[in-house]
Parts: sequence; C-alpha cells; structure tokens
Amino acid sequence: MSNDVTSTDGGASTAPPTRRRRALWVAGVAGLTGVVGLAALGGVAARDDKPKADQVSDAQPSTNRQSVSDDGGADKGGAKDDGGQDDEWSGDDWSGFDDRSGKNGKDREDGKDGEHDEKDRTKQVPCDSDKLIQAITFANNEDGGVLELARGCTYTLTRNQDGNGLPVITEHITLKGEHTTIGREATADYFRILNVGAGGHLTLKGLSIRGGQTLQSPMTADPATVWAPYSAQVRSTAAQPPAAAAPAAKSATTAAPSAKPAAAAAAKSAATAAKPAAKAAPVKATAAPAKAAGKPAAKAAPAKPVTAATKATTAKPVAAAAKPVGAGTAVAPLVEQPGFTDGAGVLVQPGGRAEILDSELLYNQSGGNGGGLANFGSTRLSKTTVAHNTAFFFGGGVFNAGVLQVDESKIKDNTGIIGGGGISNGAADIFTEDVNGGSVWVYKSEITDNETLGFGGGVLDVEGTTTLHQTTVSDNTALLAGGGIAVADSQLTLKDATVVKNSTAGVGGGVAVTSDSVATIENSRITDNTAGFFGAGLYNEDSVTTLRESEVTGNRAVGPFGSGGGIYNTDGGEISLHRTKVTHNFATLPPGGISNGLFSFVRLDDESVVSANRPTNCLNVPGCF
Repeated sequence: MSNDVTSTDGGASTAPPTRRRRALWVAGVAGLTGVVGLAALGGVAARDDKPKADQVSDAQPSTNRQSVSDDGGADKGGAKDDGGQDDEWSGDDWSGFDDRSGKNGKDREDGKDGEHDEKDRTKQVPCDSDKLIQAITFANNEDGGVLELARGCTYTLTRNQDGNGLPVITEHITLKGEHTTIGREATADYFRILNVGAGGHLTLKGLSIRGGQTLQSPMTADPATVWAPYSAQVRSTAAQPPAAAAPAAKSATTAAPSAKPAAAAAAKSAATAAKPAAKAAPVKATAAPAKAAGKPAAKAAPAKPVTAATKATTAKPVAAAAKPVGAGTAVAPLVEQPGFTDGAGVLVQPGGRAEILDSELLYNQSGGNGGGLANFGSTRLSKTTVAHNTAFFFGGGVFNAGVLQVDESKIKDNTGIIGGGGISNGAADIFTEDVNGGSVWVYKSEITDNETLGFGGGVLDVEGTTTLHQTTVSDNTALLAGGGIAVADSQLTLKDATVVKNSTAGVGGGVAVTSDSVATIENSRITDNTAGFFGAGLYNEDSVTTLRESEVTGNRAVGPFGSGGGIYNTDGGEISLHRTKVTHNFATLPPGGISNGLFSFVRLDDESVVSANRPTNCLNVPGCF
C-alpha cells in the first residue's frame, strides 16, 4: 500500500511528490514508552517563522554569493521543458558548458564516441553554490555529465525550489569531490539537499551531504499505539494507565537523548506497573487508526480527518490505480511513492538510481521517513557513513521502499522516532496507510548506536525482505521491541552476522520476529543483548524462525518479570534449532534459556546444546529441562 502523494510529472519531475504523511513531533510515549524526551531534537521543534511544507518554495532568501539571475539563462539555447514550472535555478550562461561541439543530436544518434567519453564530459565547478546549481541544470539539459567539485570546499545552500536545495537529477550525473561538503545553511528554510527523479542516475564520490531538513506542522503519535497491531505483547503493555508510566516519564526526560539508561529506566518503571503475562485488550488508537487484535492482515485504508491541510496534500499519484466504484479500499499502486518530507539528505524517487560511494550523509533531519536517505528507486551505498541523522517517522539513517544495497559502510548514531533507528525497510501505519518494504542487502557493514522509541533500534523491516551478511548490529536501542533488529510480516536472513550488546525496555533485545514473519539465522551470533521483559536474545511471536550453526549466548532478561533470556517463543510461533548453542543466558524468572508458550513449537536437533542457563534451561521444550 502507498500513501497519498502528488505523482511525478511525466516521469522526470523537477518537484518532489506531495507529502504522504503529516509530520510528527514526539512529545512523549504513554505506557511502557513513558515520556522519553529526545533533547537532541528539541532545537528543531516547529518554528512559528517557518513556512508550511506547501509554501516552502515561496521564500527564497539569498546571499550575495548565491544570487542567481531570474532572466532564465538556463532556458536559453534550447533547454529542456521542465514540466511547465519556472526554473529558479536558471542563471547567466556559465562558460563551463558553453562549448557544445561534438554533442549534437546527430552524433548521439550515430553512436559516435560511445556514451561520451567521461573526460570530455567532465567539468570543473568552482567553490560557489550558484555555479554548482548552474552546472547541474546544464548537465540535466546536456544528457548528463561529470562535475568535479572544488577540493575542501563547502557549498552552502540558502534557498530551494519546491523543497529541494539543488535541481532534481533527471540525467546521469556524477558529483565528485575530495573533502567536499554540500550543506544547507542552518537558518535557511526547510529543504532536502538532493532529489533524484524518475530516469535520473546520481553518483556521489567523496562528498559530505549535511544539514538537510524537512519539517511540517508538528503532530504527535504514540509508538505503542502504532505498533500494537503487530504484537500482542506491545498491546498488553500499551494498555497500562498513564499514571503507571509517570515514574518512567520523570526518569527518561532528565536524560540526554543518546543515553541508553533512559530506555532502561522506562523498562524498570513500566515493568513494575503490571505483569504483562495477562494480555490486555488492544488499546484504542489515539494517533493511528485501530486495527483488529493480532497481525495486521486486513489493511483497510484508515479514515483521515478532513482539514484544509489534508485536502491540499492528499492527491493520489498518477501511478496508483484508481479506486473502483463501490469498492471498500483503493487498489494498491505498483510502486510505493515518497512523501513530501521524506529524505532530508537524499531522496531517490521511483525510477531513479543513486550510487553513493566513499561519502557521508550527516546531520540531516526528515519530518517524515529517511533522515539521511529515502530510497524508493534503486540505491547503493558503498564505503559510506550515514550518521547523526533523524527521522520523525521511520528510518533515522536510511529508509527504503525500493532496492537498497549497503556494503562496507557504517550506519551509526541515527534516530528514527517511531521505528528503524538505523535502517527502516518499509513503515507501519501512522496517519495513513503503511509502506511496504522493498529489498535490502547489507554486506560487511556496521549498524551501531542507533535508537528508536518503537521497533528496530538498528534495523526494521515491515513487509519487505532484508538480508544481513557478514554484518555487525551492535549497541542499538529500541524502547518497545527489537533493540538490534525487528521484523513484522517480513523475511529476514542473517548470515555470518553478529547481533551484540543491543537493548530494549520491552521484548527482543537482540532480534524480535513478529506478525507472521519468516527468519533464517545461519552461522550467526546473538550475544550479550538485554531485554526488560522477554527474549533478550531472540523474541519470536506468531512467526517461523530457523537457526542453523548459530549461537545465542550471554543474553539477559533483567526486568522484574523477565523470562526467556536466550529465546522466547509465543503466540503460535515456531522455532527450529539445528547445530545451535543456547548457553549462559540469564532471566529474572525461569527459564533463562528457552521459554516456549502454549500452542507454540520449539524443535531441537540432536546436535544442538541448551546448557548453563540460569535459573533453568527450558520451559515447555521437548527434550530440554
């Protein structure tokens, strides 16, 4: 399913699609979540003097250095039609692209010089933001090009067009730098840095993309309410009265947002409020439409309040099928569409491609999904660092609804408020329909020190496919579930992976597998993770998980009602262990090794070992005591 957006105009739009979701300012989290303050985000609370999202391009502050002529220089000389919109980036002719010899249409049709030799297509861009804007504009009009940016330069952007700091990439364009930064000026209007449109192909090499910010009117949502349809355990904890969460709120709001003790304090306070073994009825939604208890199989489009703001921003994309007459729900589009505020650093639209090599995405903040990167097309991150980014919904570092490859990269110190602190593959319902995850493959990478108030401190997958190969997921925090990794209605593969020292106040300190998911864990290690309730190593609910030649060791369920320090299986879940060790795990209440609920199944082969767990090894597991 997709969210309401304005589609691209004719395949290579110069404007991003209209927003799918309303922006979010999390003031607190009820129930188990308490009121966990993120002081690091306080400085970007909605400002009265900021324009609304649909007015963001109306204000165009400028400095002397970045004054670009309004006489339409880029439209002169036969520039391409950009869908009927005025080209704010047009300026005086720049001599770097005046020479067009050997690049006429006939030569291209005849195939002379192949795809244009890269050397001939390379242009030097002085350390001037106006020149960078003009260079991209001309490259879009000249079937692409390679732009070499000034070494050690910071290109500071002060204005935007339709929410984009640089022209939308519509051709094959490479931006190469060396210790080079492209950033938004701190006091400028809200806008993202880069936008890759349908048919565009952007390559970044040696660049730092910093300070992009997209923000809309502040709204609040409770992560426990958002995630209640995906987990019976979350429903039970979310149903606690607000008074029971008051101690957690007090202790959490006094801590720095990056301090992990905030989550531990919330867990301790919430755990003493009520024993979660008695499952409560689903809590009524306060910020998201209520669903039936259990996994969200029926995904009817929720009703949205009709306001002037929503009327202006809820147009369906052209790519989405029209709603049949008399039908209860709209037909899902073939591809997911981005929201207006998605991707503060880089947005890749459906049909777009991006390769981000030896680069950095730092200190970007999205009012929707994807603080550093939001990918709805096809993107590769290689030898790249994505750090200190924030998303008000999902994917503090990276959000994906397309095809994403991450290799030899670092995703660290990011915050996704509702879910997926590091990487979010897909999104749960909040105010509109959910977003199906795409395909994510992470190889030889590190996902560390990310956090969320919801599911998946390091990695989250909602209705997608995620593979982590020779990758370490460590020191991440989630308040509700899946300190390291959380999946819901998804497919997860861990191969030669390490999930270590992650934590949650709820369930699944290392890995949480919920809502009819399928997980395969091969030759991997789930060690030294912590949970406030159940399944410090692995929590499996209503899902099928297989472990082969793996280890679940040294995990701790430390809350007053903590159980299943190694593995906790419940709600009809199925777990199979082949040549796997579950050892030296601890829980406050027995068992410390594997806890198996009624109508759930755990199978051990003869070569698996469950031993040295405290206080006991197993509960309701055949062949294990």
